[in-house]
Parts: sequence; structure tokens; C-alpha cells
Amino acid sequence: MAFNLKKVVRALLFSSSQPLAIKDLQDAVARFHEQKSAMAALLHEAATAEPAGTVAPAAPAEGVPAAPADEPAEVADESPQDPELYEEVPTMVTAAQLRDVMDEIALELRAADDGLLLVEGASGYRLVTHPRFARWVRILRAEPPPVKLSGSSLETLAVIAYRQPVTRGEIEAIRGVSAEAGITRLLERDLIQVTGRADLPGRPLQYGTTDRFLEFTGLKSIDELPASDVLSSRQLDDWLQKAMNPTHLGDAEMGLSSEEQLPLETAAVAAEPAKPAAEDAAPQS
Repeated sequence: MAFNLKKVVRALLFSSSQPLAIKDLQDAVARFHEQKSAMAALLHEAATAEPAGTVAPAAPAEGVPAAPADEPAEVADESPQDPELYEEVPTMVTAAQLRDVMDEIALELRAADDGLLLVEGASGYRLVTHPRFARWVRILRAEPPPVKLSGSSLETLAVIAYRQPVTRGEIEAIRGVSAEAGITRLLERDLIQVTGRADLPGRPLQYGTTDRFLEFTGLKSIDELPASDVLSSRQLDDWLQKAMNPTHLGDAEMGLSSEEQLPLETAAVAAEPAKPAAEDAAPQS
């Protein structure tokens, strides 16, 4: 019977409390062969070893029981109990083979509809409960219902995700309002973190997203963020330049030509109301 890689991978997924990356599974296969080789060497050594230069023990004194002869150390033999799992194990499993197996397991879990899903995150693959069972999970853990992020916090999170690393001043320049409350809330939820300090006066803190943000959005990496004409890096840079260096509009920008720009005296005379013609005419006798 051929080695069943899918059954082994499924068992490892169920037994692990942490996400399993492709490399973790490849390392497990390599350790299996290392242990198999070491066990074979120990068994061979135990079978072929002969005591050399041993001296026959002296006869025990009368009335003294003879000491038991030393027995050779036993070597645990983990012989294959299930050929489907332990025989004909390939020396190397490719990443493509493991991804195909993961896809098959994910499809089988969805088809079974037993409340389990296989998802791939930034750290690897893991088994999770279906969102339909979220309420039961919270009841088991005695956790309160999740609180949704406000629109302001979501806007702040979007700016950080697309612009990171970004300072609080840059966030406020882009959004036009204070970002202190939103940043504090996002830090409490572990969706963002401090990534360093900007090379600016005062060395302000810079913020970026966390692995929990990737789990929150279902992304494997920041590179998978959807393209946006509004939140692209170029667009955000333009907003920052305009916010940090506001332009002062002159007459030309306001639509006034040079001919329409009048001197102050002329403008003042033009602004005086015209006198009625009856007042200017001389009285007739």
C-alpha cells in the first residue's frame, strides 16, 4: 500500500495548535528519515556487538547467591504499525505536492460541512471553526461578543495598511481629523503596532499592521491588499504633499487676468456711486 500523504498531513493539522507552514511539513518528513536511519544503525549495532576481552566472573562464595549477568541494553524498535503511514515514505515532499494536498483537504472539509475549515494565513495553514459557530465558541470561552470597529477606526486602519510605516501626523494630514483615539483602539486590538521612529523632527512613532491584521482581513501578506485609486501609495503621497505644503492661490489661479487687475485708486473711484444727472445741471430761470 502506497504512503498516504494526505492522511498524515491531516493528522498533523489536527495535532498542531499553531499554523503549519509548508516548510514545517517538509522538515517533519526529513526528521522521519533521520530517526529511521538512526534507529536502523542502533539495531544493527546491538545485533552485531560482541563483548571483547571479558573476564569470567569469580565463583560466588558459599551461601551467597550469584549476581545476575548483565543483559544487553534494549533498543526501542518503532517498527511500522501501519504501512499506509510509515512505509515507502518519500525522502522529499515538494511544496507543490503539499499545496495540492492542502487544497484537497480544504475541499473535503467544506463538502463535509462539519464546522471545520482549512485556511491559509501569513504563518501557514491551520484548522478553524466555521464562522457560523462563533457564538458557541464565545459561550464556551465565556467571551463577550466582538465590538465592531467604527468608521473612523477603519479609515485610520486603511491609511496605515496602505501607507505603512506612517506617523500619526501623516495620518491626521491625510484624514484631516485627529487620529489619537483610532490609533489607541487599533493598538488595543493588536491590529497595528509601533514599527520604529521617523527621521523627522521629534522622532515621531511610526505605525504598521500586525499578523493579526492579516488574520482579520484574511490576507496572506500586505502585498495582497486590493489595488485602490484612492488609497494607493502615490495618491497618499500626493495628499501628504498638499497637506504639508499648502499652495496659496493667486489672481491667476482664481481666474483673474492681468487686464482685470485694477489699481487701488481706479478701483476706489469705480466703486463710488454715480451722482444723479439732475443734481449736476444748472437751474434755469
